[in-house]
Amino acid sequence: MLRLVSAFLVSLVMTCTLAAAQDGQTGATDAADPRSSVDLLIDVIEDDAARTELIDRLRASGAVDPAAAASPVASASSAAQDQSFGRRIALVTQETAENIADWAAGFWAQLSRAPQVFDGLSGGEAGVLLDALKDLAVVIAGTVFVFLLLRWFGKSLYVSMSASARDGGIARTITLFGASAGIDALIVILAWAAGYVLAILALGDFGQIGIRQTLYLNAFLLVEMAKVAVRLVLSPSAPSLRALPIGDRAASYLSSRINLIVGVVGYGQLLVVPIINSNVSYAAGRAVSALIAFAVLAFAIWLVLRNRKPVTDWMLNADPAPATSTGETPRQARRGALVYLAHHWHWPALAYLLALFVIVLLRPGNAVFQTFTASGQVLIVGLLGFVASGFLSRVMVRGVILPPGLSGRVPLLQTRLNTFLPKALFVLRALIFTLVVLLALNAIGMIDLRGWMVSQLGLRLTGMVLSVSLVLLVSFGLWLALTSWVDYRLNPEFGSVATARERTLLTLLRNAATIALVIITLMFVLAEIGLDIAPLLASAGVLGLAIGFGAQKMVQDIITGIFIQFENAMNVGDVVTVGGTTGTVERLTIRSVSLRDVQGVYHIIPFSSVDMVSNYVKDYGYFVCDMGVAYRENVNEVKQAMLDAFDELRTDPEQASGILDDIEWFGVNSFGDSAVMLRARIKCVPGRQWGVGRAYNEVLKQVFDARNIEIPFPHQTILFAESKDGKTQNLMIETQHDT
Repeated sequence: MLRLVSAFLVSLVMTCTLAAAQDGQTGATDAADPRSSVDLLIDVIEDDAARTELIDRLRASGAVDPAAAASPVASASSAAQDQSFGRRIALVTQETAENIADWAAGFWAQLSRAPQVFDGLSGGEAGVLLDALKDLAVVIAGTVFVFLLLRWFGKSLYVSMSASARDGGIARTITLFGASAGIDALIVILAWAAGYVLAILALGDFGQIGIRQTLYLNAFLLVEMAKVAVRLVLSPSAPSLRALPIGDRAASYLSSRINLIVGVVGYGQLLVVPIINSNVSYAAGRAVSALIAFAVLAFAIWLVLRNRKPVTDWMLNADPAPATSTGETPRQARRGALVYLAHHWHWPALAYLLALFVIVLLRPGNAVFQTFTASGQVLIVGLLGFVASGFLSRVMVRGVILPPGLSGRVPLLQTRLNTFLPKALFVLRALIFTLVVLLALNAIGMIDLRGWMVSQLGLRLTGMVLSVSLVLLVSFGLWLALTSWVDYRLNPEFGSVATARERTLLTLLRNAATIALVIITLMFVLAEIGLDIAPLLASAGVLGLAIGFGAQKMVQDIITGIFIQFENAMNVGDVVTVGGTTGTVERLTIRSVSLRDVQGVYHIIPFSSVDMVSNYVKDYGYFVCDMGVAYRENVNEVKQAMLDAFDELRTDPEQASGILDDIEWFGVNSFGDSAVMLRARIKCVPGRQWGVGRAYNEVLKQVFDARNIEIPFPHQTILFAESKDGKTQNLMIETQHDT
């Protein structure tokens, strides 16, 4: 405390000294200055140069702490630290309340003075506007006539474009959509140019144009271009080119109302207000601008209240998504924030219009036009976002329809694209929504989007998003190209028919390449995000080594599978015996084989349990026929019967296509208990030996029956038990007589 008092006294003395020196330099005397020392001290503190010199002298004298004298706020900060926590909270709340009270008082004062804006009206504005209208009548009539004439011709083009878009695909629709916008804008430009030619050549002095004609023509160009944007979205004359999912009647209704608002605001602010400013007064111009704004806001509020329920119904049912399994559309089955917003959309709209109403009251003049321009930007951004979202929804419902030729060559490509499409469109719709919100906030001045994007954080974030998106897009394109090429090679209807070996290797290639591509893409994405993947790769190597030691069985599966594939022991579609199980190979991976046996049971056999592979369809197959005949039969006759049966089998074209060579006769193979076993075999196409064998057995049975060749079968002799005295037991036989 003593140090503070001494510092204050020293500063007071220094202040008086500096003040006296300054008075001596200006020729003033102390008697002529009635101010106190405190006033002189305040002057020194407010003067930057004097305050700096005072601080330097105080530091040189050692009277004060340099850290405490560095800023006038330092002592206040140290004093604030000595205050209790509750007192500091009380001071903050007190300051906040006072600021709110001051703002409310100023706002009320401005609001109470708002009606004074209409004091600028003198009553002669209507006459000025009538005189201006007389001067502009010829230009207005000529411009409107040319515009309506060109629009009449253009509507027929829009109708034909709509019919062409209805029967075409997405590419044609987008092309016709852009062509219709270009034609509509060209019509406006031609009408505007015709007005300029008329004003320069036919009105006033040749080669000169009046300021009023210029104001009207420029207003016509801007207003009608804005209407072109409205018609581009709503397309009242071309339903198939309409971006919003609404009916013809709603499109016509919205187009007429929005065009009315655009026309009133545009011509009012760009033509009427400048004429009033130059011919009456700026105060009258501000008053007219405010009147126009009030009229438009009142009309907009009436439109919101009048169409509250139709807009709600449209928002709930506008999504053209297909019905779910329960019969409801996704919007009808959806609950939560979107449905609540659909039922109460008018409240934020009314709040926004009322806020604009207050802004017009408080800031008449140019602020009105700026406010409406910002509102128009928000509306355009919202409509464009809704249009893009609706277009994506319709694309999602339609799906991707490939040309028949491409779809025939790659039959699974369309399915893959339509499976990926909903996920991609969900991400795109989320990005569109985020972009619309940011652009709307930027339009009303709440954020500086351009400044943020050029900042270091904005550049880094946008660059990262674009890089990650590009990596994912390229990876998806590579995967799609690879899988489509494999599908094409496996398609038997185009090109050379793939062998079983090619089918197996191509399937393994697709699976292995997919896994590798996923891992590489993940590494690139992590690198683009900013993560250092070098430690991750090292950790992955250590983890892989640990897994290798801990999962020896899996390593054995993979190594055995690799050698089996190198040796071409089996392929998809082969009939094999693996691990004691016989079946058809349905799936081969690097680790296991999947079999389907004759009973339809699906077996997955790891390669580590495979010590032998028996392939029944490798190159060719044999049907081995072991035929048993009675001992009384002549072997040569039986041989001839078997050869004749084979010749008869070959007469069947279906069976002949599966036979590769003549029957091989081996002769007597063995002597059984009741039959002589004769062996022969037939060489068949791989996999056909079982069918050929069953057909041969059928023919052979018919030949044996025709030639009375006996095919023996086991006989049993039944003896009845006897008692010790030699008598047999009685045999009870029941007979049944028909009545």
